[in-house]
Amino acid sequence: MHRTSDDVALEAALDPLVVALDVGSTATRGGVHDAAGRPVRGLQHKVPHAFTVAPDGTSVIDPDQVVDEIGRVLDAVTADRALGTRVAGVALDTFAASLVAVDAGGRALTPCLTYADSRCAGAVATLRDELDEAAVQQRTGTRVHTSYHAPRLRWLAAAEPRVVAATAGWWSLGEYALHRLVGVALAGTSTVAWTGLLDRRTGALDPELLAAADVDPGHFSPPRDMTEPLPAAAPTRWPALARAVWFPVVTDGYASNAGAGATDPTVAAASTATSGALRVLLDGPADPLPFGLWNYRVAAGRTLLGGAINDVGRAVSWAQATLRLGDDPDAVLTAPPTDATPLVLPYLTGERAPGWVGDARAVLTGVTAATDADALFRGVVEGVAVTYARVADELAPAAPQVVEVAASGRVTNDRPAWLQVLADVLARPVTHVTRKRATQRGTALLALDVLAPDVPRAPRATGATYEPRAAHADHYAERRAQFAQVYDTLLRD
Repeated sequence: MHRTSDDVALEAALDPLVVALDVGSTATRGGVHDAAGRPVRGLQHKVPHAFTVAPDGTSVIDPDQVVDEIGRVLDAVTADRALGTRVAGVALDTFAASLVAVDAGGRALTPCLTYADSRCAGAVATLRDELDEAAVQQRTGTRVHTSYHAPRLRWLAAAEPRVVAATAGWWSLGEYALHRLVGVALAGTSTVAWTGLLDRRTGALDPELLAAADVDPGHFSPPRDMTEPLPAAAPTRWPALARAVWFPVVTDGYASNAGAGATDPTVAAASTATSGALRVLLDGPADPLPFGLWNYRVAAGRTLLGGAINDVGRAVSWAQATLRLGDDPDAVLTAPPTDATPLVLPYLTGERAPGWVGDARAVLTGVTAATDADALFRGVVEGVAVTYARVADELAPAAPQVVEVAASGRVTNDRPAWLQVLADVLARPVTHVTRKRATQRGTALLALDVLAPDVPRAPRATGATYEPRAAHADHYAERRAQFAQVYDTLLRD
């Protein structure tokens, strides 16, 4: 089993212990953490998976498959008999904006729609005509977009009327998993906020959006803060969890900020997994809210301000799998920028922040007969960096205290050289948070804030800080202007 720089042997772990589970876009992961937030050596496990996608915008996963994966992870991480019943809590995060229709018995009637499912694009256009989108955003912190429930429910009513008629609950993937595991569907405040239906100030569901979607508010679980775990009985399959409380499911975005150490308004977290985001935790709602961003209520008195990017690791992985790259891709990323690099708008599965064009698709320009695979790969990575910069531009007025960007996630750990491109494009330093499974660690930390508030936490593990290179500032300013021009010409609604 891989050993990390901050893991701890079970016999040296500080009580109370927690099991943190993380359902991401590419895998279900989990592990035992001690009260200092350190992963317990040997008690970590991962089960890979993939979304089912199609050209019509479909992006789904079988919710029962995910429940089975969580069970396998729990089998693996609680198998050591020396663990006893030291686990005091189980916490779960999942990718945000998931949707599963369930019947009265809590059985799935649909696959789980992921954040990237864009089949409701037509309903988005209709709702934008019917509603005052700016007013909706100021109430809920979210735009009218394919990632959120109102247009999805409108689309489902037309596409699957029998399913909708049989539906007794609209749950997130995490709620469904908890119900299958322990019989209760516990929705964290952040999970409900990511439906796009929750008022970011009051914590109540928005009546206008519920009416527009023609849904019963009783079909949604009430939002619960992490301070409200339940002592639900774990199956006898996992005796190590006999004394554990179960926490409401939270979103990966909230957990990722906690895991990266971005827990106050001075640090922006850049997550770089299959999808990505740039986010800042605030005390209270952002007021006014920039039109290109979201602002989710994540707990009483706390909100998360930022913007999500559908295609980060997905775009990089697509390029690596599709192109015949040279022997040293990192050298391509550390080389000086050049005008010969193609300009790429990397929207493989639609755009969220800041333009919210849900049916956007990738655009490549500046490709010539001299363009090779390495140049195109560099163009994809630069395009991803520019999408972060577009979010950062919107973020700056609402979060002026930010002095650090903390980058974590698979792309950053696999290709840390890309952070130099990101720093150059953002024109600010970027610190590499080297801790693997940072989102999983964040979920553990959120639970430990409740179970062990007085135990000092182990510091986050960091690597290099990448400083922006002044010599390249003009080049990237021009590249960003070109990106905006192509975007406005081809993609803007």
